Amino acid sequence: MSLIQQITRHKSIEQLQSEAGARGEFRRVLGLWQLTAIGLGGIIGVGIFVLAGQQAAANAGPAVALAFIIAGIASAAAALCYAEFAGMIPVTGSAYTYGYAVLGEGVAWLIGWDLLLEYALIVAAVSSGWAGYLQNLLGHVGIHLPVWAQGAMGTGEGRVFNVIAALVAMGVAVLLTMRTETGARLNTIVVAVKVVGVALVIGVGAFYINTANWFPFIPPEVVGANGEKQFGFQGVVAAASVVFFAVFGYDTLTTAAEESKNPQRDLPRAILLSLGVSMVLYLTISLVITGVAHYSTLNNDAPVANAFQSLGLTWISAAISAVAVASIISVVFAFMLAAARIWFSLARDGLLPQWFAKVHPRYGTPYRPTLILGLLTGLAAGAMPIGDLAKLVNIGVLCAFIVICGSIIVLRRTRPEVKRAFRTPLVPLVPIVGIVFSIWLLTGLPWITWERFLMWMALGLVVYFGYGIRHSVLAKRG
Repeated sequence: MSLIQQITRHKSIEQLQSEAGARGEFRRVLGLWQLTAIGLGGIIGVGIFVLAGQQAAANAGPAVALAFIIAGIASAAAALCYAEFAGMIPVTGSAYTYGYAVLGEGVAWLIGWDLLLEYALIVAAVSSGWAGYLQNLLGHVGIHLPVWAQGAMGTGEGRVFNVIAALVAMGVAVLLTMRTETGARLNTIVVAVKVVGVALVIGVGAFYINTANWFPFIPPEVVGANGEKQFGFQGVVAAASVVFFAVFGYDTLTTAAEESKNPQRDLPRAILLSLGVSMVLYLTISLVITGVAHYSTLNNDAPVANAFQSLGLTWISAAISAVAVASIISVVFAFMLAAARIWFSLARDGLLPQWFAKVHPRYGTPYRPTLILGLLTGLAAGAMPIGDLAKLVNIGVLCAFIVICGSIIVLRRTRPEVKRAFRTPLVPLVPIVGIVFSIWLLTGLPWITWERFLMWMALGLVVYFGYGIRHSVLAKRG
């Protein structure tokens, strides 16, 4: 078999569908609302409580709401494409599995390798954001960590390691080794608290909006201390490239396809529900926070809570921190779950050692990759600033979105007869919109982010050609 044949071998859609029903490795315990809660858990969190304020201060001003709209268009187009795939191929692995069916093993490996890094870094970034709010909440009761333990090096004088961020990542990994439904039930409760809490912030904040803070809506362009352009429309695009981190996450629920009770019906619905609710909340709260406080004051670890604190509303500030502490944990849960299942899928297909593709004999969870991810993401959360993590995450997910949108166009032409539980509307227009907006957002990321991403992908090629191409399950089948 030639090299081209090896890297383009693929699993048929029919093969994937039959495997999903025959394997029985996971327990089917998740319904529509639990899946939607996983999606909401993956989307709503650091974006609302941290990045909206920080990007308003650093790049977009009040137009951070516009940045969310730009990022949301790319995410919505990709969500419609994900929904079609999720209803058609209800198999653990998300974009990696979809790529395997349409584009072949080589491209699928790169997507899986890409998403493994991105999901893990999201866990690290969100854990870092969570730690900022917990420290704010502890401060209300007079508890303060030593300076060295308050954040990663470079985030403040004397800071060395974010201890709280590291502990939460490791703690969630332990939780996820237990039964999936146990974590899912807890996650559903936390997500409900999160939505109520965000509604509280919006409701109270509406009475304290000073419309003067919204003008100019797009601040005039300036050159920052590092020579980078800030504000102006280019600043809005730069902010959109970062807050994009906050408007995906629905794809995490597709990694739980084999744990869904009725995946063909529920996965597409859960994807669209979770993104729709999240976008309404993001747009509303970004307007509220920039109306309550001037955007220039929002560049801190807990911008929403501190905005209300500056108004003398100590009780609402404490409540926001409490909600943030409870709710951001669900984002860690969603992406840790997704990362572990991507790793499991890569190993089950032979592209990584089969040792990782073992489920716990009692709990039925992929415990080996989960616990390893807990350790690695904990170390990353403690050592890296949230801004650097968010940028590196976005480049990989945007690339995955381009592949997913392109795959829908290809599959409509090559396999039009395949039964689809959900059909992406206006193909090829919607996928093309997703591709164009994703490429546009990629142009807003700094070159250092591209360098780190390309280094990771180069390492992925080494792993694939050194191990995966020979040990692949498809290779052994001949």
